[in-house]
Amino acid sequence: MSTPTSAGAADPFGARLQAAVAARGPVVAGIDPHASLLEAWGLPDTPDSLRVFARTVLEAVGEDVAAIKPQSAFFERHGSRGVAVLEELLAAARARGVLSILDVKRGDIGSTMGAYAAAHLRPGAPLEADAVTLSPYLGAGSLDPAIDLALEHGKGAFLLALTSNPDGPAVQHARDAAGHSVAVTVARHAEARGGGTPGAGEQGRWSSLGLVVGATVGDAYRELGLATAAPSAPLLAPGFGAQGAGPAELSQVFGESAGHVLVSLSRGLLAAGPDPETLRERARELTAQYR
Repeated sequence: MSTPTSAGAADPFGARLQAAVAARGPVVAGIDPHASLLEAWGLPDTPDSLRVFARTVLEAVGEDVAAIKPQSAFFERHGSRGVAVLEELLAAARARGVLSILDVKRGDIGSTMGAYAAAHLRPGAPLEADAVTLSPYLGAGSLDPAIDLALEHGKGAFLLALTSNPDGPAVQHARDAAGHSVAVTVARHAEARGGGTPGAGEQGRWSSLGLVVGATVGDAYRELGLATAAPSAPLLAPGFGAQGAGPAELSQVFGESAGHVLVSLSRGLLAAGPDPETLRERARELTAQYR
């Protein structure tokens, strides 16, 4: 089952992502080659094993998930050879028409933010992805060089809004003088810049700027008003599977925004490897659970 071409496409990222979810379901395959996961696959913790691991996952599940989400850190820890594997993976995903969300959590200001953006969002860049994760905690406006480049080239970004780590609420729930939480300020910036159109079903057009919201944040997403602040934003949601959240959290945590949730799964999917057919079956099972 095909989806719109990822690299260099004229359609905005939000539209291509929305089409991919409609065609393939909401599961996003996190490609996180932990040393322990490589060991479980019977592989040594080496760059060559990263290549085998990444290629196997892409070929096994790429046609059955909305997108892949490589975690850059697990490739970078192997130095230039590991980064080369990440480069190969992103290129292979583009060639197969599989959307890629590169989890790099970049955040800086000015020309430095622009350089990070060029590394991942400029067509033809060695580490080109369809979207990246960004950290807005130098101020949401600090991300504009990346947002500008993403929107210019039909790319996307996911801004950290409500993370599930214990220290997250100290920053993300904090309120300004007007009573707005930091998370809501981030969400409003994504909504204002992302080009989406709120609405149910086919009436709504997804923004090219999404939010990262953990599936284990309880009622914070609803209580802080993020659905109202960014009604067209896709929601990249880690925390499903091994971290404890399941299908029930789609409605319990996200309420009426459940249809915008991208269910990010890594260990819960990849533990089914290394056999490609078993991985493929597991991806299809998970899609059926969360669809």
